[in-house]
Amino acid sequence: MANIKSAKKRILTNAKKGEANKGVRTGVKTVVKKVNAAVESNDKAAAEAALKEAESAIDKAASKGVLKKNNASRKVSRLSEKVSKLGK
Repeated sequence: MANIKSAKKRILTNAKKGEANKGVRTGVKTVVKKVNAAVESNDKAAAEAALKEAESAIDKAASKGVLKKNNASRKVSRLSEKVSKLGK
């Protein structure tokens, strides 16, 4: 355990931020699963709607610094590719 007051505070604030970030990451995983489920069921309309929601959630996570920019871009790109292949 830290002895210095600022170090103790830093431990507490990091724990709070970690919990908030965990919630954001969980939300991203949930929307990605929705897109994948829609793709598996070959429902193009539902997949496109879920993709729009997922893109928004992923971009918000990236802007908050929870996901890195390239990681977020890669996730969106891969999901978009899956959805676009549905029509073919």
